[in-house]
Amino acid sequence: MTEQPVEHRRLIIAGTGIAGLSAAIYAGRSNNEPLVFEGDEPGGQLTLTTDVANYPGFPEGIGGPELVNNMKEQAQKFGAELDHGIVVDVRPTGEAPGDRAGPFEVELKNGDLYTCDAFIAASGASARTLGVPGEDELMGYGLSTCATCDGAFFRDEDMLVVGGGDAAMEEANFLTKFADTVYIAHRRENFRAEDYWIDRVMEKVDEGDIEIMRNTELLEIHGSPEEGVDHVTLARNEEGYPTDKLDDPDTETFDFDVGAVFYAIGHTPNTDYLEDTGVEMDESGYLKTVGGDGGGQTRTGVEGIFGAGDVVDYHYQQAITAGGMGSKAAIDADEYLEDLPAETAAGAEATAAETDD
Repeated sequence: MTEQPVEHRRLIIAGTGIAGLSAAIYAGRSNNEPLVFEGDEPGGQLTLTTDVANYPGFPEGIGGPELVNNMKEQAQKFGAELDHGIVVDVRPTGEAPGDRAGPFEVELKNGDLYTCDAFIAASGASARTLGVPGEDELMGYGLSTCATCDGAFFRDEDMLVVGGGDAAMEEANFLTKFADTVYIAHRRENFRAEDYWIDRVMEKVDEGDIEIMRNTELLEIHGSPEEGVDHVTLARNEEGYPTDKLDDPDTETFDFDVGAVFYAIGHTPNTDYLEDTGVEMDESGYLKTVGGDGGGQTRTGVEGIFGAGDVVDYHYQQAITAGGMGSKAAIDADEYLEDLPAETAAGAEATAAETDD
């Protein structure tokens, strides 16, 4: 780590998904000149979506990467600065007057150190994957981690949902609107989902819309980016967890025809770098914000740190909701910065002047 900060900024934003870029646009328009670090997943999960058909204003749809690039250009137009850095740690200094936690030290993976008066965490959540053959090549081309985003593209296809929790049951139920048949592959006999969702799925099973493949795991996805998913290879063992028992003669491996695969095995919020801040998180690592009505909804329990998008939202996880939260976070941060004592702003300017010398 460098001993002296590279630079002091009024506002730093972590993440260039829809939440981070929306925050950057609003913060730029408020003359807060945000510095935005892209992180190790530039553009967020939307870059894995080849066609975004449900983002308002694009009746013909728009490619995920194109939408992200347009938003980057818009943010830069309003004064945001984008950097390829990866934030690995944020630390309150407690040097501001009163009981304020900031300014904050922001450390990057390359060792560079920045300071800022306010910080917006918009680093998203990474969908869990399996690492099976075909996964990397077909992500966004028939393999998806978001049924509500992509289900309509595979109308009348047989679809496979991988998972056994609430998300898998909910996504399978949703996909029956479009699929010929939805198949749920779960590695155990019993589901982890709540009874409510299991009951909903069982109703669809009785109606012939869903079929359940218990004690079954995905081994490989076959297809091409040009043609999409053609079929998958599955393993089944009546005692469950068949990939741990591939040498067992009772484990059956077989090919299965489907036109789309949806992972519903959870997300991991990218919030490890905030552990030294004292912000409150739930047991899964999602940030807890004030929420509710009125202003300040994106504030965390640490003054000067705000959360937006999938680092907070474990339920909706849509581009449009992330964008809305990003704009809220920028407005909340602007109000916080406007209320900073004059001596704090003066100190920040002095620090910036020193680093420019």
